[in-house]
Amino acid sequence: MFPVELRGTRAQTLMWADEHQIEQAALKQLRNIAELPWVHGLRVMPDVHLGKGATVGSVIAMRDAVAPAAVGVDIGCGMESVKTDLTAADLPDDLRSLRSRIEQAVPVGFSAHKEAVNVTALHAGSHGQSARTKGWDRFWREFGELHPGVSALESKAHKQIGSLGGGNHFIEICLDQDDAVWILLHSGSRNIGKELAERHMAIARALSHNQSLPDRDLAVFLSGTPEMDAYRRDLAWAQEYAARNRAVMLSLVCRAVRDEFGERPVRFEEPISCHHNYVAEEVIDGVPMLVTRKGAVRAGAGELALIPGSMGTRSYVVRGKGNPLSFQSASHGAGRRMSRNAAKRQYTVADLIAQTEGVESRKDAGVVDEIPAAYKDIDEVIAAQTDLVDVVATLRQVLCVKG
Repeated sequence: MFPVELRGTRAQTLMWADEHQIEQAALKQLRNIAELPWVHGLRVMPDVHLGKGATVGSVIAMRDAVAPAAVGVDIGCGMESVKTDLTAADLPDDLRSLRSRIEQAVPVGFSAHKEAVNVTALHAGSHGQSARTKGWDRFWREFGELHPGVSALESKAHKQIGSLGGGNHFIEICLDQDDAVWILLHSGSRNIGKELAERHMAIARALSHNQSLPDRDLAVFLSGTPEMDAYRRDLAWAQEYAARNRAVMLSLVCRAVRDEFGERPVRFEEPISCHHNYVAEEVIDGVPMLVTRKGAVRAGAGELALIPGSMGTRSYVVRGKGNPLSFQSASHGAGRRMSRNAAKRQYTVADLIAQTEGVESRKDAGVVDEIPAAYKDIDEVIAAQTDLVDVVATLRQVLCVKG
């Protein structure tokens, strides 16, 4: 059934979604993207929905150009997960204590740590994090090379490492189909990624070659220019920041889980990690390209990725099939089917309580916009991409921490 082609576009646009199920504003965005002269091809994932400038759920292969909007403001946003040796039988009937312990360990929303996390004290190597928590001195030295507009934010960036953020970001304790316990989390580059992205988007919009675009939010940087070099430098740093943020956060959650179980030692397997807002240099149709994935994960042959649902539905661990038609990509989640404001107008706290029954989580007006009904059906999203990924594990959350 999929993919289907979006007709009437300059660059080939293949979709793993029915055109009639995509809102008109998102279809217009997709057509605008496909009109850009630098675009080689556009691929649309089944969780597609309207985004700022570029559509969420889009994979764009460009020749010698990058549109910052095709990455988004939460540069490097992605997922992290680890399987434990705990089972459902090890969990207490009441998970409020564990949720409280996680919330004490990891700041949520706009909050940050009062002091930067001492990463060497986390002993991260005991659960597979050591390789991604080295090189901090080099990493922070590079902060001084970033756009001068963020120079005053270094202290804040230090303190936000190991923090969750808000919106659709979460930390979950899940059970797989065999009742094994997993930790699953979703977060990005926090405020520093947003600040860098917005500054570079403003620079791109002012460049002469972008003045006649159908949507100025799709402004691009061109290879070989100082503007592109500066953006790629800051982009790479923010992507690394996001990955380090998740690694530290996972270490903090693992420590909270160990502390909750006291004398019962808890072992952790090697983590699974993936970005879903980023740029990569890849060969597409035999030609080197700059590939942006906004709300999409790489699904190369044999590569593991994470596709979450919502705070009351399932999530999936998947293995990529390396399908060249999708530029070796898959969806990043269920995808919203309505805006946050629309969800707040349509649903109540009582609806949230009903839809998150059995999940230890916030159940108040502050997270009604994250109600499961505001998202597409994750099972339908997975079913639409059977040619892109195989399901390795199905996770159902029993605890969810939101900002």
